[in-house]
Amino acid sequence: MTTSIPTEGVEDVNSAQRIAALIEEHRREHGATAVRTAIAAPAGTDVIDRTGAAAQAPMDLVVRGERILIGQRFEAREIGVRDGRIAAIEPLGSELTGRRTVDLAEDEVLLPGLVDTHVHINEPGRTEWEGFASATRAAAAGGVTTVVDMPLNSIPSTVNSAALEYKQMHAQGNVFVDIGFWGGAVPSNQGALAPLHRDGVFGFKCFLSPSGVDEFPNLTPEQLGAALEEIGALGSLLIVHAEDPGTLDTSPAAAGPTYQSFLDSRPRSAENTAIAEVIDRTRATGGRAHILHLSSADALPMIAAAKREGLDLTVETCPHYLTLTSEDIPDGATPFKCCPPVRERDNREQLWQGLLEGTIDFIVSDHSPSTPELKGLEQGDFGTAWGGVSSLQLGLSLIWTEARARGIGLERVVEWMSTAPAGRVGLGSKGRLEVGLDADFAVFAPEESFVVDAAGLHHRHAVTPYQGKELSGRTRSTILGGRPVDFVAPRGRLLGRAAD
Repeated sequence: MTTSIPTEGVEDVNSAQRIAALIEEHRREHGATAVRTAIAAPAGTDVIDRTGAAAQAPMDLVVRGERILIGQRFEAREIGVRDGRIAAIEPLGSELTGRRTVDLAEDEVLLPGLVDTHVHINEPGRTEWEGFASATRAAAAGGVTTVVDMPLNSIPSTVNSAALEYKQMHAQGNVFVDIGFWGGAVPSNQGALAPLHRDGVFGFKCFLSPSGVDEFPNLTPEQLGAALEEIGALGSLLIVHAEDPGTLDTSPAAAGPTYQSFLDSRPRSAENTAIAEVIDRTRATGGRAHILHLSSADALPMIAAAKREGLDLTVETCPHYLTLTSEDIPDGATPFKCCPPVRERDNREQLWQGLLEGTIDFIVSDHSPSTPELKGLEQGDFGTAWGGVSSLQLGLSLIWTEARARGIGLERVVEWMSTAPAGRVGLGSKGRLEVGLDADFAVFAPEESFVVDAAGLHHRHAVTPYQGKELSGRTRSTILGGRPVDFVAPRGRLLGRAAD
């Protein structure tokens, strides 16, 4: 995000006093119902009958199919669901009974719902960019059953408990999938993050370079170290947008319609320098760190070395870095602009190798939409357009298209897009098909192909770099807590981090 979006009264927009007034106004207009947050409990906290007796009583739902993903294998199974959880997994032919049944077609597989821990929903404050209803419809349409919302670009930013409550008030009754929230680590809340942690955020996000919005300033390296220490003491996780501001300041400014100009303005060295800083500060503090949206493959060796050293460090990348290449981006095509940028073809292949080797832990969308006007579709100027890719609905198909071309199985894709992100953020009831876990499923047809039509996506705006691209694999239906998502009645829960 390179285009700075100023906010009037930026010193005031995140103040608890101002937000308290907004909360009272919201309650007067919409009722004084308290926000209800479901705790994202670790796996195994419910008492589940694992003796087989559960199979004898009728289930709320039974799903049968020849290809159901159990662990790392597709097996012929029947899954029984009761009270929103998986109550039984039996061999196909066991004749589990249910009030409703779903029999998978021959070309369909059943996957655990995807878990996307990097989504910018922007409500409240910038709901014209994206909102809870539109974003979570898009998620469900793409087989994503859980998202974790970023603390910016909403106004106020989620940097204190009042802002979290205000955001949750807007989300409640307005989401089609389950949703959790990140807190923000900014200079003004250093030393004061414990209340947000107690209120259930899944960790804290910071920027090392300007975020693009004035109300969410970046941390200095010294502040990064202090944040890692404070957040580590809470047992929480710091997730980092790692680009070095000094390197960006000395790079040529992006201007005009040529993508190479933008690419030169965000060099790999900016990421490499910042990631080295995160590694050093993680080592010094013993904190827990996560690198967001890795695009520079140059950083893979130092990340691998840090992991071998035993540092508590994980890394994500995104569909756009694994599917797109800078060589193929047309002049003026600002929907492709994101920060850090899409890089060269050889860099993309190295990122895939980093995934296969385990240096990169998982894949999430970094869905970061804005209005068509801010994307500068008419001007086509990479220097002034907002940086962010809209792809929340397409992620599974995008990655499966590339993975199958490389001979990578769908089970690996699910590990990267569901199991691993759920595990890192503590969503113990998500990301796997196991007895006792949430009955969140994606019915996926891996052989079906389709051509992306932005106008048919559920995102608020019909803007995506994938317009016209042919993809393999389509999500045919999504089941949340044992009930199909109908895109009319929002039934998603607000999730909080499980208590320590």
